[in-house]
Amino acid sequence: MFEPLRRFTRRLWPGTVAERRQLVGQVIAESESLASATDEELRLRGVDLKWLARSGVELDSLLVRAYGLMREACHRTLKLRHYPVQVEGAIAIFQGGLAEMQTGEGKTLTAVLPTYLRALIGQGCHVVTVNDYLALRDAELNRAAFELLSMTVGCIQTPQGTDERRAHYSRDVTYGTSKELGFDFLRDRLRLDDAADQARAEGAERPAQRGHYFALVDEADSVLIDDARTPLIISTEEVTPPASLALYEWGSQIAPRLIPEEHFLYDPHKRDAVLTEAGCRKVLLSPRSSLVSRHEPEQIYRQVERALTAQYGFQRDRDYVINDDQEIQIIDESTGRMMEGRKWQQGLHQAIEAKEQVPVTNRTMSAAQVTVQRYFRQYRHLGGMTGTASSVRGEVHRTYKMKVSVIPTHRPCIRLGLPTRVFATWMDKAQAVVEEVERLVSSRAVLLGTPSVAASEQLSQLLAERSIVHQLLNARKLSEEADIISRAGRRGHVTIATNMAGRGTDILLDENVRELGGLHVIATEMHSSARIDRQLVGRAARQGDPGSFQFFVSLDDELLNCLRPRELERHRRQARSTGQSELPASFLQIFTRAQKRTEKLHLRNRKLMLKQEDQRFEHHLQMGLDPFLELIDEPEG
Repeated sequence: MFEPLRRFTRRLWPGTVAERRQLVGQVIAESESLASATDEELRLRGVDLKWLARSGVELDSLLVRAYGLMREACHRTLKLRHYPVQVEGAIAIFQGGLAEMQTGEGKTLTAVLPTYLRALIGQGCHVVTVNDYLALRDAELNRAAFELLSMTVGCIQTPQGTDERRAHYSRDVTYGTSKELGFDFLRDRLRLDDAADQARAEGAERPAQRGHYFALVDEADSVLIDDARTPLIISTEEVTPPASLALYEWGSQIAPRLIPEEHFLYDPHKRDAVLTEAGCRKVLLSPRSSLVSRHEPEQIYRQVERALTAQYGFQRDRDYVINDDQEIQIIDESTGRMMEGRKWQQGLHQAIEAKEQVPVTNRTMSAAQVTVQRYFRQYRHLGGMTGTASSVRGEVHRTYKMKVSVIPTHRPCIRLGLPTRVFATWMDKAQAVVEEVERLVSSRAVLLGTPSVAASEQLSQLLAERSIVHQLLNARKLSEEADIISRAGRRGHVTIATNMAGRGTDILLDENVRELGGLHVIATEMHSSARIDRQLVGRAARQGDPGSFQFFVSLDDELLNCLRPRELERHRRQARSTGQSELPASFLQIFTRAQKRTEKLHLRNRKLMLKQEDQRFEHHLQMGLDPFLELIDEPEG
């Protein structure tokens, strides 16, 4: 029988900013008092804290001692000592909050303090990062500090087997990505289900994870908000029968013959196509093979609608790439990276494969599923940190019961923002970007942010034609990516990166670059979320360094796809009437309105998905079913 999960609650430790900063002073004083202690004395103090925590002493009362001890341990092993603002951020995280700390403020080091304090209980702590490379890097970087205080550190990596994962989860602190932790959670649900079917027979495989006590989420807005639109799914494959294969291919052939507005209606907001009555008639009367005719008309209509969605809603090198093995690989909208092993559901993936004329893979069926919101709400305690959270503080509190605390920077931020430039066409904009790079490259380091693989490659080609040496980052190996980003602050270096490539890696400036104005970031489009724009802009002017940024946008940009075709064409007519390639600043309001409209749509979709998920979850619990497993797709027939 499925055992119902504990209801989601989050206890917030009360305290004003003034009280938090008073604690900061106490932590620093405690740390300085340990300067003369030997390593063995520090280890014994750590053992004492473990004993107190596991004997029932509230962690609140141990915070000053634990933070002071770990701050000194980091100084000895990592040669790094927490700044007061990092301690303040760590206190906010322990209080069950999300600390907004700007890029370059040392979030990796900050995370060590609340993780250590929570780990004293001995129930395991998970530190969540955005990719495998960062998880391994942070685990190895911080291991010495934890081990000095008798704490063990593990790290979950994609290639690991179940036994190895189980060993890493058994340690005091475990680093990993939200994807790997979420999938391990689902695999454990399947293992428990199998054990129940075997009447809990001896020899049933044990779960890999040992519970969900505390998670600290790095880049929390990306993980908890942006990724929340896509659930984690463990799928099983069903062999595609010849009739279904024929339907996929026939649907991709008939879709281009259908006329928008007459035969179908396409909603760019939802990326969804619906056949009209005239469209249904045309589809039904179109010639088709005997294999396709085996399907019911309703099934034929649905697959044609998927083919239309594949044609109008999904673009190659923006939403997916085709690898050397002729396989479709999904591109993460927020990061610009390939999502290994992921597929679109309900026949959409096969519709895209048929459109691109690559081998059609077997359709997948959901064996287990969990949303990002539901997974992280399993934890008894949750904390996070990111550079951009204040704009979504309401959603974070409503969904995760986390309070956003804005932490001041260690040094004043002197980032300079230049006026946004608006152009009529993409090519006009691209030429202006290249000219700006050419002007700056002799004295500055330049980072170009693009929204897609295709855009980055087009821009790279234009730079190459002007003989401008540059590095192109899109879906490379993460270790290479981090290395290239770390060198992007050198004089004369030009780096093109899709939205979030290299996130989590500091860009260190050469001294001569710092003297001449620092890193200059050029955003070649506005993203669907202002937060992601801020994340790109935040790569410049870290830790009091100089830096600047500027946006270049055009009426061909992807952001404006949310506008109705007639509305977009009206704006383009107005642009042509000016007779200029660069448009007046008044055109910028088109982009800001489109961005706000898209943000509201995404927020509404996340709210709706969460509401439906909560209703479905409660319904399955009432029926005595495991809500993570009772999610099988409808068969195609």
